[in-house]
Amino acid sequence: MEIANNFRLKLFVNFVPYSFLSCLSCMSKTKSSEIPHYELLYIVSNKFSEDEVKPIAEKVTKIITDNGGKITLNQDWGKRRLAYAIKGFYHGYYQLVEFDLIGESLNKVDRSLRMSNEVLRHQIVAKKIKTPEEIEKEKKIAEKIAAKNAEEEKNENEKEKAKDKDKIDLKDLDDKLDKILDTDSII
Repeated sequence: MEIANNFRLKLFVNFVPYSFLSCLSCMSKTKSSEIPHYELLYIVSNKFSEDEVKPIAEKVTKIITDNGGKITLNQDWGKRRLAYAIKGFYHGYYQLVEFDLIGESLNKVDRSLRMSNEVLRHQIVAKKIKTPEEIEKEKKIAEKIAAKNAEEEKNENEKEKAKDKDKIDLKDLDDKLDKILDTDSII
């Protein structure tokens, strides 16, 4: 019976596209009950003042919340120079927003931001939520790096001190040269 099932599976594999088979093996693994976490970075045009940017930022957060999103972080990065001109502007106001949103609504948010005249550019990226263990691991790594940097700095300071000790004062050098030149026997 097992041989017959294996044979049927081989027949199934031969006639079904590979992409479908790869999906079969991972369907239950990739499906998550958690709402995905996203990060949105957008640039508001320089033609607005800082006071006029605040209502635009509220408008963007309203777009996200109206589509069922929950804002977790909202940062104003201020006015910065762009790497290249976008629509004739060399400066823009950067805004960072992190939010939780169902994937189907993400397209609506993206479309709304694309249609907005105030937003020069935007980018939405899926962001992985870190577990407490990952955060703790990153802290340990950062501590190790800081300790290593402190040790390297200490070693550099010691090397500089050793070089300073090896250096001879110019006055001492002049005195030695004078003594050598003052002697009658130069061989």
